[in-house]
Amino acid sequence: MLYTALLFGLISSFHCIGMCGPIALMLPLDRNNQTKMVTQIITYHLGRLFAYAAIGFIFGMLGKGFLLAGFQQKTSILLGIVIILIVVIPEKVLANFNFSKPIFKVISNVKSALGSQFKNKSYQSLFTIGLLNGFLPCGMVYVALFGAVAMQSPTLGILYMILFGLGTIPLMSSVVYLKNFITNSLRNKIQKAIPFIAVFIGILFILRGLGLGIPYISPSNTSLYIQQQPNCQK
Repeated sequence: MLYTALLFGLISSFHCIGMCGPIALMLPLDRNNQTKMVTQIITYHLGRLFAYAAIGFIFGMLGKGFLLAGFQQKTSILLGIVIILIVVIPEKVLANFNFSKPIFKVISNVKSALGSQFKNKSYQSLFTIGLLNGFLPCGMVYVALFGAVAMQSPTLGILYMILFGLGTIPLMSSVVYLKNFITNSLRNKIQKAIPFIAVFIGILFILRGLGLGIPYISPSNTSLYIQQQPNCQK
């Protein structure tokens, strides 16, 4: 199931261009030194990946709690349904539920801290920009976090979110060099595919939870429990 993170990262990066593209374009890069510019961009992405890894660990721990409670299959099915519902339910309906309101002050502080970092061209500032960028609210990241929960392991949760982040890097990096190549028309065409990819990932998680005995897609119930057996014997 880890491959779904990379796939979703690649596709959702077209959405990220609209949300985080302006940040990438405003990065304090040394554009007169191409080698340094590449290392600066890498540093920025390392900050994003670190943020994704951190929240992947937290949500992976949450998933592990469901695993220890014996809800591993139900969790996978439930999260798959939630991912599909997020895509199916009209955006206007979801807008009525302001989930970010309780943490609005925190988000505001993150944005303020992010803005202050653009005045400095140091690698530390670029890493910090990427780090803070990774913690900003994003619908695509939320969907990826459901996947991290379904991994039901802090280690796999970290890996899932890192793979998601890696999937976004090629296009997010190209914005700096090819900002005129990625037209609104191309972006809109790709964005139309994002809901289908999200539904596809949701279906995969549902199948995984059903334990139909399909290798790599829906392992049998025995396969899902195999990692617990050694612990039980001890």
